[in-house]
Amino acid sequence: MPDTLARGTAVPVSAPEPPEEPVRTTTAPAPAARAARRRLRPGRALTLVLVALGAALMLFPFLWTVVTSVTPDGSLAGGPTLIVKDPTLDAYRTLLDTLPMWRIALNSFWVAVASTGMQLVTGAMAAYAFARLEFRGKNVVFGLYLATLMVPLQVLVVPLFIEMKTLNLQDTYAGLLAPSIASAFGVFLLKQAVESVPRELDEAATIDGASHLRIFLQIVVPLVRPALATVAVFAFMASWNTFLWPLVIIRSPEFMTLPLGLATLQGQFTTEWDVVMAGSVFSIVPIAVVYLLAQRHIIAGVAHTGIK
Repeated sequence: MPDTLARGTAVPVSAPEPPEEPVRTTTAPAPAARAARRRLRPGRALTLVLVALGAALMLFPFLWTVVTSVTPDGSLAGGPTLIVKDPTLDAYRTLLDTLPMWRIALNSFWVAVASTGMQLVTGAMAAYAFARLEFRGKNVVFGLYLATLMVPLQVLVVPLFIEMKTLNLQDTYAGLLAPSIASAFGVFLLKQAVESVPRELDEAATIDGASHLRIFLQIVVPLVRPALATVAVFAFMASWNTFLWPLVIIRSPEFMTLPLGLATLQGQFTTEWDVVMAGSVFSIVPIAVVYLLAQRHIIAGVAHTGIK
């Protein structure tokens, strides 16, 4: 091999290595900086104080109810108080001895669950029809349906009672459930949720040969579950707390619901308020449990239906 390179031959020259960059080290913030971050701003502190006061105002009636129910010979004449001397559960024992509370609670639970289930089925199907199907007079029908929200139940009690009497449904579970088969508010809320579902999913399913029923069950319903949970909680609470319609349609004690049972605890001349408050606690706890379990779905449903 020759020692010299031929003239014109390019000699490869290695590129100079770039200088090494200095390693950047991150230092933890000083204790003073961390304390400044944790320090609340005046505006945020005022907001937290107002929220705490609002929560206390909301919880105070319930706490007062619980305290009165465990106070011996509790009365409302002395004003609200949260101080209990010698707490006792005699009011709850008197309540269970006076009324068949477990049967009454079971009636309320059964009616509330059945009413909620029917409202979910009818509301979801009507919402899909109003949001996805095109038919003549759709907007007019939907507007008239929403107009029923402005009609109070007190106006409809007499015609509803005549209708139930004609159908021989008075003093029955069917008579209790008939007016709550559908809900205009539930249809409105679910329609907003269905409209937020992209139509491209429906079109893709239609190309694959899916029918409206399959699109409704397999695409729309799973995507509007937060809204369904919201409607379910509202319907359950409304049915659980309703008083006027059961008072009109029910005559037998075996069909009595909790609001009717609590009304019988108030005497004509004297009232044992500790027993009444015990019954109130008995009726409030299931609703509170249902709301706490579905709170996340309610917030998600309301937020989801508000996005257009």
